[in-house]
Amino acid sequence: MELIQPVAWSSDGAGVRILDQRQLPAREVYRDLRSIDDVCDAIRTLAVRGAPAIGIAGAMGLTLALNAGDTESARTRVALAAERIRATRPTAVNLGWALDRMLSVAARSADEALLHGELRDEGTRILDEDRDMCRRIGERGAALIADGARVLTHCNAGALATGGMGTALAAIYVAVEQGKRVEVYVDETRPLLQGSRLTAWELTRAGIPTTVLVDSAAATLMRSGRIDLCIVGADRIAANGDVANKIGTFALAIVSRHHGVPFYVAAPTSTFDPSTATGDEIVIEQRSPDEVRCGFGAPTAPMDAAVFNPAFDMTPAALITAIVSDQAVHHPPFDFSHRR
Repeated sequence: MELIQPVAWSSDGAGVRILDQRQLPAREVYRDLRSIDDVCDAIRTLAVRGAPAIGIAGAMGLTLALNAGDTESARTRVALAAERIRATRPTAVNLGWALDRMLSVAARSADEALLHGELRDEGTRILDEDRDMCRRIGERGAALIADGARVLTHCNAGALATGGMGTALAAIYVAVEQGKRVEVYVDETRPLLQGSRLTAWELTRAGIPTTVLVDSAAATLMRSGRIDLCIVGADRIAANGDVANKIGTFALAIVSRHHGVPFYVAAPTSTFDPSTATGDEIVIEQRSPDEVRCGFGAPTAPMDAAVFNPAFDMTPAALITAIVSDQAVHHPPFDFSHRR
């Protein structure tokens, strides 16, 4: 399978190249980020998205703090830039995790003149490690997918969201590599349609049979007996196994439980947050009302109507059949208090 690369170093090595996911599926457009402002804007506006991918983009983008000839020391510029990038998306733990790794490198550096190269090397390691983690998740997750399985997924947890082949979609890709026949049903994932715009684009590009459905049709599909399992990604996993993921995941988990359909979560170890005891402690990002009122240009609600637009919801551990990481398939009761 030809891997999509949503985040990479630019060809001249002076910036970070991203696949602008706001343009998909109509156009495949790549942009080079050249400043911390560019990095923050790309993450905040979802030009680059998915918990692992924004962690990678934030880490690699931090090197751009050293391109400006400011009067502050290199370490100070890096620290200030890290806080700006960290504030762009508060829910996904991977972003803070990756930035903290970069800050640790800066703190250990013996020579500020060498810091740029040291940070660049660490950013590359984070990218390479994520690629390897995705493969291991895929291999473990594929064991849960039988030949002929009909799989339902939500949002995008594929190559577009990571440095490798994805998390939830990695399991599907590896299952197909193994010769299994897999049919995938993709929730649109309102309001920004990451399922229909991104996941369906990825899967059809890979030649995998794909059906798009509106989010509210998932319950009817399960009731008809046409879904064998659900698998989704995660933006943060609390110590007790509660999972923050794209809004709509919680409802899907409830419907899965009602119909006896296994509900799996796939995520790398960088998504586990042992410092967060339960999902109730996870900060849920609230996004612009205009994403609902007129997200793709045409008005879809009165402009003076109030809007509730959380980017994520929290799925209790009790609704999750298993969590697939790069280290193991974890079954309840979950205890990730020492994970990472």
